[in-house]
Amino acid sequence: MTLDGLRRRTHAAVDALERLVGGLGTAVLALALLFWLFIVAVTSLAGVGLVFAPTAVRAVRAVADRERARLSRWGPEIVGPEPLAPGLRAWSDPAVWREVAWLVEHATLGFVISIFSLTIPLSAVQDLTYPFWWWLVPANSAPGLVFWSVHTQLDALAVGLYGVAWLAVGFFAGPWLARAQAWPGRRLLAPPPGTDLSLRIVELTATRAAALDAHAAELRRIERSLHDGAQNRLVAVSVLLGAARRAVARDPAMAADVLERAQAAAEQALAELRTVVRGILPPVLDGRGLDGALAGLAADCGVPCRLDVELPRRCAVSVEATAYFVVAEALTNITKHSGATAAGVTVRIEDQQLKISIEDNGRGGADEDAGSGITGIRRRVEAYDGSLTLTSPAGGPTTLRVELPCGS
Repeated sequence: MTLDGLRRRTHAAVDALERLVGGLGTAVLALALLFWLFIVAVTSLAGVGLVFAPTAVRAVRAVADRERARLSRWGPEIVGPEPLAPGLRAWSDPAVWREVAWLVEHATLGFVISIFSLTIPLSAVQDLTYPFWWWLVPANSAPGLVFWSVHTQLDALAVGLYGVAWLAVGFFAGPWLARAQAWPGRRLLAPPPGTDLSLRIVELTATRAAALDAHAAELRRIERSLHDGAQNRLVAVSVLLGAARRAVARDPAMAADVLERAQAAAEQALAELRTVVRGILPPVLDGRGLDGALAGLAADCGVPCRLDVELPRRCAVSVEATAYFVVAEALTNITKHSGATAAGVTVRIEDQQLKISIEDNGRGGADEDAGSGITGIRRRVEAYDGSLTLTSPAGGPTTLRVELPCGS
């Protein structure tokens, strides 16, 4: 396994552990709520539990929504169902019974998967460190799941090797366990196809409006760039050429100076035109691909920028152009506003998504509503049915994560 592959595998294992810890939290809630539902169901036979039935169904929906939000953070968004009907009529909603089915599964199998998954790293740490403190425990004993007694330092070292085995199990099995725990939630908590379609139409209408707004904003930006930059330079070139023509007969030395200034203005106009063209669709994407284009952005960044790009295939031109824009705008924000001394850009294709992560060690506190350019990035990303997540606590660091669908 290469160093880069090891780094990806480690990241996946840590990511899976974080997902399993979050799953344990919702599994504990599901277990407590399942016990409460059992009490309500039993007491409803005597009519007493019917008083608490509306509260119980709202609790089921709350825990299910919490799981939907958790799963949406780690993958495709799960759209919630329609709001609950008032009173006992809420129990007639098929989505509620799907949530109850998920509740039973997550409180049992999901809970067991979480406990087992968290036992693996704890056992690995315990066994790996055991050779350093084995003499502190009672004689002829062994830690955790070790099936032999420890009498000598050699026995303790064998326990340490056992810990390496546990570490390997968690390293490779962690992502699989996280997916196994999440699968029932993705299957049972997703809305029925008809509901999902109606909500999807609303979402597409909103993203279409955002796309039109982003397109209009981009046209205004191009118009401003041409009007305030290249056009003014070309006007200056015209004026200088006219002055040079008039000065040729009277003062040739002055005419040469004016022509030199006109040439400089023309070169500036060309440079600004190239900048505008790159902003529309960077030509470097055609020649060097997204990885090469991003390498150019990282090299030109005002702060040292680490670039980690692994793209086994090309994405659609529009997706690559959006990704280029996102990185370019984010690195510009880092240079101008963050006060950072280092930045990093990571790009991967996972689960038919182009995933971009941009980090910096600056002062943090980035505010999307404060004119930092994040709003423009979000509009452009959402226009392509993507998602953007900004994490920027005061004091830093700041992390911008973008996901763009790029097909199979």
